Amino acid sequence: MTTELSIGFSPCPNDTFIFYAMVHNRVSIPGVSFRVIVRDVEELNQLALKGELDITKISYHTLGHVLDRYCLLRSGGALGRGCGPLLVTKEGKGLQDVRSEAVAVPGRHTTAYLLLSLFDRELARKAVFMPFDRIMPAVRDEEVSSGVIIHEGRFTYRQYGLSVLKDLGRWWEDETDLPIPLGGIIGRRSLGPELLKDVERLIAQSIRYAYEHPEEALPYINSLAQEMDQSVQKQHIELYVNEFSYDIGKEGEHSVTELLKRAMKAGLIPENNKKIIC
Repeated sequence: MTTELSIGFSPCPNDTFIFYAMVHNRVSIPGVSFRVIVRDVEELNQLALKGELDITKISYHTLGHVLDRYCLLRSGGALGRGCGPLLVTKEGKGLQDVRSEAVAVPGRHTTAYLLLSLFDRELARKAVFMPFDRIMPAVRDEEVSSGVIIHEGRFTYRQYGLSVLKDLGRWWEDETDLPIPLGGIIGRRSLGPELLKDVERLIAQSIRYAYEHPEEALPYINSLAQEMDQSVQKQHIELYVNEFSYDIGKEGEHSVTELLKRAMKAGLIPENNKKIIC
């Protein structure tokens, strides 16, 4: 008898690179199959908040809201240095020019919004939520005064005539001397520790397979990345898939714990003493 698990991840190249081998049965767990749901990360956050997926990628902000039902797997996540969200605006504007005006943010439960809230509560109160791929055009066209960009926006914002007001990831690193935890993979606690550990190991195997067979994974990555230039895809994968993706390690654990602790203290997520790691 086969157990089917629902698994959600985004169409971003780092996620499709990580999960390629699992989706295409290059690596597997005997007796377990996966029903794949590919959605924007904020949509995945919403599904996790409703408890609708067994295994899913989420923003670390969302983790603080779902710990009663889910725990964090050690593999498959996005943590690192020099990879955090950027607060951008049109060339020639400064932070004081935008603090009283609307700022576009890629979702209420994204880590990008949590970091903005920890950095500048006044600016965060002016948030307008929209899909991440609409933010740079909205800032360029002056629909909003500034925006917090994620994913491949880090490599392409200059094409929109934008400049960086604040690197929120660098701000976090300077504040804490820790890598920035962006998104992780969570599993439903009710699946039990044995199965969750099997999935955790499988994700690490899937990453290893993709590194060993990059050309094989490329068509799948391209099919979901849509119009993204392949050089940008490559930069995206190199930045967001790293040693923390195999295992977040002690430093990664510390970083996630510190982010949630600060968010709780600021009243941005509920108090919770549940064990974070599965």
